[in-house]
Amino acid sequence: MGKKAKTVFVCQECGYESAKWMGQCICGQWNTMVEEKVVETKEDDRRSRNAPGERAKASRLSEIQSGNETRIDTGIGELNRVLGGGLVRGSLTLISGEPGIGKSTLIIQAAAKIAESCGKVLYVTGEESAEQVKMRADRVCRGGNLDNLFLLAETNMENIVRVQEELEPVFLIVDSIQTIYSDELESAPGSVSQVRACANELLKIGKGKDIPVFIVAHVTKSGELAGPKIIEHLVDCVLNFTGERDQELRILRAYKNRFGTTSEIGAFEMTEEGLSEIQNLSGTFLEGMEDEAEGSIATAVYEGTRPLLLEVQALTSPTNIGFARRTAVGVELSRLNMILAVLERKAGLSLINQDVYVNVVGGLKPEGTSIDLAVALAIYSTCKGLKNSGKLLAVGEIGLTGDLRPIRNAEKIIREAERMGFTKAVIPQKNAARLTDVPGGIAVVGVNSLSEAIQIVRQPSRM
Repeated sequence: MGKKAKTVFVCQECGYESAKWMGQCICGQWNTMVEEKVVETKEDDRRSRNAPGERAKASRLSEIQSGNETRIDTGIGELNRVLGGGLVRGSLTLISGEPGIGKSTLIIQAAAKIAESCGKVLYVTGEESAEQVKMRADRVCRGGNLDNLFLLAETNMENIVRVQEELEPVFLIVDSIQTIYSDELESAPGSVSQVRACANELLKIGKGKDIPVFIVAHVTKSGELAGPKIIEHLVDCVLNFTGERDQELRILRAYKNRFGTTSEIGAFEMTEEGLSEIQNLSGTFLEGMEDEAEGSIATAVYEGTRPLLLEVQALTSPTNIGFARRTAVGVELSRLNMILAVLERKAGLSLINQDVYVNVVGGLKPEGTSIDLAVALAIYSTCKGLKNSGKLLAVGEIGLTGDLRPIRNAEKIIREAERMGFTKAVIPQKNAARLTDVPGGIAVVGVNSLSEAIQIVRQPSRM
């Protein structure tokens, strides 16, 4: 007797199911409820990771071997850095990014290196033919042995499972999850039901066979994962690949990682021969920075295990509309508005009739608040027409009272600044007091407030 199907309405954003259609989902989105037919399955079929008929058994935690020593080297240092040291066996990794950004290129390069060093790798493509993937591999994987890299142009989940069982690969890639469907469901590929069912099947493969699984997913125009958020909860690691199409720089960041930190980033350069790793990331971000420029100042953030130097640019102009505009790239708009309020109250800077534009050069969206001081000084510089030295670094968090709060890893940031040729660094006084070993080629100035930092910028002779 066949399995019974029922009709439900499923939100394409959050995956919420309802017996009736609703104009607005409980997640707040409008017109996202789509009618789908769902096949009822047994609880054992949907949730159990054990083989049919096998009883579940608890194990002592002390008797379970840790998986830290079983990581697979991807052959790409920046990818290993973001993953926390390599691929963990039995893990599911979701990688997303805009079309054409280089997701497939990165994955095929990693697949080729793993196939050469570890064994069979199965690359499942649902969007391209095997010939198209081969053309990309010939371009970006020159000189490698691809005998252990197997391609499967398939969108049916049952066929993918069958081929995987026959081949027994050490690494499985599915590109992309929105194109895969299961015969047990009548809904279209990419729907909530299909994505959830196929992701659960890949989860069983990864955990059951103890192999890492890479899942590629598309993103919306806003940069968010297309489809239900449920897939993010299923996987162990969520990676996002970003960059500007007209630029070579690509940034890989982890937003979820059960086996490592989420603060690390990987940097790549897109070339004709594929993606190449960037070793001197600070130099890349500061490459076009001009000396003695208005509204430009260098700053630093600490990403994962390394400091990065960035350039912050600001521009103000009299508004020609009823209200002043605030535009920020790389900085949260709410954070920019707070900095502008502090500048008006504590620095006497009138910005009510000024449009303000702030940009973090390079496309990186730094996390944290260490660039607050650089943003404020760049805005002050462009308003007053002050030219800042390209050898000055400013870093620190600004409080609502105009005070500067300490940052983490200040000593490592100072060393990186000295290595990049900077001669002066303006940092919070609390950080300056704790420094024990300051490089001789850079002068460190500790300040307690935004007003004191502005005085440093206003005196070029002291630069």
